Amino acid sequence: KPEGAFYIFPNVKKLGVDSKELVMKLLKEAGVALLHGTAFGNKGEGYIRISYANSISNLEKGISRIKKFIEKV
Repeated sequence: KPEGAFYIFPNVKKLGVDSKELVMKLLKEAGVALLHGTAFGNKGEGYIRISYANSISNLEKGISRIKKFIEKV
């Protein structure tokens, strides 16, 4: 019976941006595909889902892009 997954679900409420809007901006402006927390219900607002089922190199690139984007927000 599985007891884990390959996702993280960080809280992004301090950014002051709707999670749907945030993931769309990250896709368009940073080239990073994420899923907004509200895809899992209303209580998911303020969270995003990030999959880490990828190579270390791609994860490093993605995290770097997210960091640069957030620094501009």
